Amino acid sequence: MEIGVFVVVFILLIVILNSIRVLREYERAVIFRLGKLAEGGGILGGNGPGLILLIPLIDKMVKVSLRTVVLDVPPQDVITKDNVSVKVNAVVYFRAVEPNKAIVEVENYLYATSQLAQTTLRSVLGQVELDDLLSEREKINARLQEILDRHTDPWGIKVSTVEVKHIDLPQEMQRAMARQAEAERERRAKVINAEGEFQAAARLAEAASIIAEHPIALQLRFLQTLTEIAAENNSTVLFPVPIDIIRPFLQTPEGGRSQAVS
Repeated sequence: MEIGVFVVVFILLIVILNSIRVLREYERAVIFRLGKLAEGGGILGGNGPGLILLIPLIDKMVKVSLRTVVLDVPPQDVITKDNVSVKVNAVVYFRAVEPNKAIVEVENYLYATSQLAQTTLRSVLGQVELDDLLSEREKINARLQEILDRHTDPWGIKVSTVEVKHIDLPQEMQRAMARQAEAERERRAKVINAEGEFQAAARLAEAASIIAEHPIALQLRFLQTLTEIAAENNSTVLFPVPIDIIRPFLQTPEGGRSQAVS
C-alpha cells in the first residue's frame, strides 16, 4: 500500500513539474488547450516571460523567440533585365512580433521566410539592369525589404532589413567592365588635358592683348628673361636683339649704293 501511494505521489510530482515552464525575456509561449489556441496563456495568464503554468495533459506549449534572426540567402542565379547572368546572395534581418500568428498561420516561419526571400530576390533583380544593380543597391534593398515585409505580415513576421551582399559577375563581363572603366579614365584624362590647353590659350590671348596695349610690357618681360638666364650656370647665352636696334645698319648700305648709282 505504501509503495502504491509513493508511486502515485511520484507520478503526480512529475506531472506538476512538467506543467511548470520558465521563459526567458526574449521568449514567448504559444499555448494550445485541447487543440485550440489559448489566447489568455497559461493558468497564471499571459504568455511570458517568467513562470508559465500549464494544465497537465491538456495544454501544449510552443516557444517562440522574439530575437532578430539573421537569414543568409544562398546565391541565386539571376538574369538581369539586360540579359546578363549573375549570381547574387543577400542577408535578411527579421523577427517574430506576433508569436501566435507565427505558429498558427504558417507551418515553419523560418523556412517560409527563407524561401520567400529567395524567390523575391530573383524576381526583383530580374527587373533591373546590371548598371542599376551595381550602382543603386540602396533602392533595391529598400524594395526587397518592402516586398518581404508585406508578404510576411500575415505571419506575424517583421522584416527590418534586406541587404544584397555579393554580386558574382561572369569573367567576360568583368573584363568588359574593366575595359570600359579604362576607356572612361582615358576620356577624362583627355578632357582634362583639353581644358588645360584651352585655359592656357585663353591666358596667352589675354597676355597678347595686354602687350598690344602696353608695348613696354614686352621690354619688361625681355629684361626678366635676361635675369633668369644670367642666374643659371650656362656656358652659352643667347642674347636676343630687337630688330629695331639693327634696322638702321641694314638700311645704310642700301642708301649708299643708291647714291652712287645716281
